Amino acid sequence: MMKESEKLYRLQKLLDELGDKTAIVFINTKKSADNLSKSLDKSGYRVTTLHGGKSQEQREISLEGFRAKRYNVLVATDVAGRGIDIPDVAHVINYDMPGNIEMYTHRIGRTGRAGKTGVATTFLTLHDTDVFYDLKQMLIQSNSPVPPELARHEASKFKPGSIPDRPPRRNDTVQGTEFALEHKLLECGLLCWLSSLILVSASISRAFVL
Repeated sequence: MMKESEKLYRLQKLLDELGDKTAIVFINTKKSADNLSKSLDKSGYRVTTLHGGKSQEQREISLEGFRAKRYNVLVATDVAGRGIDIPDVAHVINYDMPGNIEMYTHRIGRTGRAGKTGVATTFLTLHDTDVFYDLKQMLIQSNSPVPPELARHEASKFKPGSIPDRPPRRNDTVQGTEFALEHKLLECGLLCWLSSLILVSASISRAFVL
């Protein structure tokens, strides 16, 4: 688990280890792809970009340059996640975690093809909690190690929208609501306290049902 502000530094460390190998860096929006590509280019990396905002000619130039290894880093949105054959990709890096596990599967399938080995690295932040459960289940089913922070996180224990079989604890997703209500309790009497308990209960129910 990392902060958004740590991503670029961690990405550069991984790219520095590539040598003559290639990597696809997946990102969720066209604007972010362009910004990241410019930043990497200024830092001296051989990088090109592929996303839906590019013309067909621009996409073909990027892909041809990546296949020929004039570029060894391809920053791409999910337009490259399906149906595009790019051989010999040694490393897939999910700079942004996709919004669903199906797209995650397509992304990491870009490496380790044709009997070759490959590596997939995903940068997880607390903005990605909606996919924590499915990601954890996928790692377990594929006999892959589950990072301890992911395994411990409450969002990885229940599928989004389901109701847990235990009372939520203080550090669950409604933590901010409970703290705000508790702060107000200091200034009111028993009646206010009882009303706040009802509000907390209602907030917890909505948090797990929505």
